[in-house]
Amino acid sequence: MDAMTAATEGFQVPIIDISPYIRNGDPADRAVVAAKVDDAASSVGFMQIVGHEIPPAVIEEFTAVMDDFFALPLEVKKAYRTPPDINRGYAPPKSESLSLSLGVEQAGRMNDFFEAFNVGVEAREYPDLALPEDHYAANTWPAVDHFEAAVSAYFVEARRVAHTLTRIFADALDLPADFFEGFTDHSLDVLRMNNYALPPGEIDLDGELTGMGEHTDYGIVTVLWADQVKGLQVLDRQGRWQDISPEDGALLINLGDLMARWTNERWMSTLHRVKPPIVDGAIERRRSAAYFHDGNIDAMIATLPSCVGAGSRYSPITVGEHIGAKLAGSRAGRPNPYAQREAERVRHAMRRGLGQQ
Repeated sequence: MDAMTAATEGFQVPIIDISPYIRNGDPADRAVVAAKVDDAASSVGFMQIVGHEIPPAVIEEFTAVMDDFFALPLEVKKAYRTPPDINRGYAPPKSESLSLSLGVEQAGRMNDFFEAFNVGVEAREYPDLALPEDHYAANTWPAVDHFEAAVSAYFVEARRVAHTLTRIFADALDLPADFFEGFTDHSLDVLRMNNYALPPGEIDLDGELTGMGEHTDYGIVTVLWADQVKGLQVLDRQGRWQDISPEDGALLINLGDLMARWTNERWMSTLHRVKPPIVDGAIERRRSAAYFHDGNIDAMIATLPSCVGAGSRYSPITVGEHIGAKLAGSRAGRPNPYAQREAERVRHAMRRGLGQQ
């Protein structure tokens, strides 16, 4: 395999070394990185990054406590469940439907077969801003040894990587180096730990079940740690679902809807889903952890002047309005009225008979 790409059946997700930014390297080296990010964001919407310098020990301790939590009995985990409008705590299997975040109607029940645990930025981190407690809610920490410390340590590292990526984005889009700082200095960030919780062994799946329904991520950028187990699929430009998994030591990066809005779809928020990880008729465990860098709740997102061209595809919207509508779909089952463009891409794939590939 080419050292610079990971490919599945001809579909390539570029691998990009961001160490020139992490180490404040030579401007020429940073320019090469920014150009690669621009190309990946324009053509695929996904990339893999290495050179992020998250210590392996931090990842090992983080994934260990994540495993410890998900190994608890279901009734114990449910004690850490929060209301649908509070994006914290535990979400059991079949309590969400990610495709409803797009306004795509599915079955009359929540049907994404994964469980998750969310932590995020709290209002008390910014005592002078009077941030809304529902969006910047206090975290719920389970009674699992070292869980809070290990998860918090990874959260800090993922946040650092996300802010580094926005500096790269500014260079790639020919914006001032600090452009995104005014939109992210109290960013509404959430770390979601996922476990695909189908029982071990052979199982006949309900045809309507999926690991995680087709969706676009909501915010600016997502930093994803994931097992090297098949299941994650992205929709390519020909309307085909393509399998992807990270290379050794790499993090998967994808753009969210707010970046697509900013760039007028010069950069895409790529549709993706997770199919139940079945290998030779048996369920294989799959885990992931997505750090969603979503921006300040009060930030207004409008098309960048350099990207308007013949006209903007999107009306301005605040981060709070946008994220609120997305969560109302995925967690409370209310279709999203603001996601017509993304929803039509899903329907188009389904009309072509590709939605179940």
